[in-house]
Amino acid sequence: MPANVKTRVLFHSRRLNIYLVRYPEGHKVGPHLDMISEGRLYKLNCVLVKPKAGGEFICDKNIFNLFGRVYLFRPDLHQHRVSKIERGNRWLLSFALISGP
Repeated sequence: MPANVKTRVLFHSRRLNIYLVRYPEGHKVGPHLDMISEGRLYKLNCVLVKPKAGGEFICDKNIFNLFGRVYLFRPDLHQHRVSKIERGNRWLLSFALISGP
């Protein structure tokens, strides 16, 4: 059984959350939407360390994708997932911004 995902909350407020996440070998994230009660959710994900194999981020629609390392997208509107990490770990710095009412 693969190791658990390790998430460290670096900052938390009503509108902005910042996380450092380690996804271990063998882990994958199935297709999903991130639900929020109101407003618009934006995520800026920065892949700090790519796994040696697998662990690709796949999203129905990105606002931008910079070299497969930096993604800005609307996780509340567009389905997204991460393929199985075949070898190595995936380290992610994630900024979640809620805008609106």
